[in-house]
Amino acid sequence: MDFWEQKAALTLRIAFFLSLSLVFYGCQPQPEALPYYNSPSFTPLFFANIGQAQSKVKHQIADFSFKNQNNQAVTQHHIEGKIHVANFFFTSCSSICPVMTRNMQKIDSVYKEDDNVVLLSFSVTPWIDDVSVLKNYAQQHQINNKNWHLLTGNKAEIYKLARQSYFAEEDLGFTKDSANFLHTEHFLLVDKSKRIRGIYNGTLDLEIMQLIKDIATLRKEK
Repeated sequence: MDFWEQKAALTLRIAFFLSLSLVFYGCQPQPEALPYYNSPSFTPLFFANIGQAQSKVKHQIADFSFKNQNNQAVTQHHIEGKIHVANFFFTSCSSICPVMTRNMQKIDSVYKEDDNVVLLSFSVTPWIDDVSVLKNYAQQHQINNKNWHLLTGNKAEIYKLARQSYFAEEDLGFTKDSANFLHTEHFLLVDKSKRIRGIYNGTLDLEIMQLIKDIATLRKEK
C-alpha cells in the first residue's frame, strides 16, 4: 500500500469513528462531550466524567522547549491548565500551509482575547525557519496574538513531539524518525490536562468551524 492509499484508508477510518461518535452522542444524556484519544489509532474514548477519563487516559503531551517568533522560550508551562491547538507547517510551503495559516487565523479571531486558549504552530523545517524567518512570517500574516506561537528548534525534538505526543501522522508516526519529512494537514485539539480531544483537517472550513465549537465545549469543562 503506497502513501496516498494509506492516507485514504486512514481518512476513511477517522470518518468511520466520527460517525460512531455521533451515534454515541445521540445515546448519551449529556448534551455536550468530547472524546479522548489515547493512541495513534485515534479510537475515540468516552467517559462518564473527567475524573474517570484522567485515571484511564494516560497519554499526555510531553514536555518541550522551543523558541517562538519573538525569540522567547515556549515550554509546556505555557499550556498548563489551558486549551491549545497545535499544527505543523513550514514558511516556504506553498500548498497546504497557507490554507492552514488562514484557518488558524479564524480560530485566532474568535479566541484572541482568551488567555486560556493557546495556538502552537511548529515549523517542520526548523533549520530554515529560524526566529527571524518566523518573525517575518508573522508580520506578513499579521499574527500578533501573544498566545499564538510560531515555534522552531531542534528538528528531531519537534518531529518526536509531533509523532509521539500529538500523533500528527496517526499510526504511521511510530514507524518514522526525523529522517522522514513530516507534512500533515492535521490540527490537534488538546485540553487543559494536555490530553488530545480532537483531530481535524486544517484545510477544510467545516472542520475548522467544528474545532471552534469544540474549543467552546472544552472551555465549559471543569
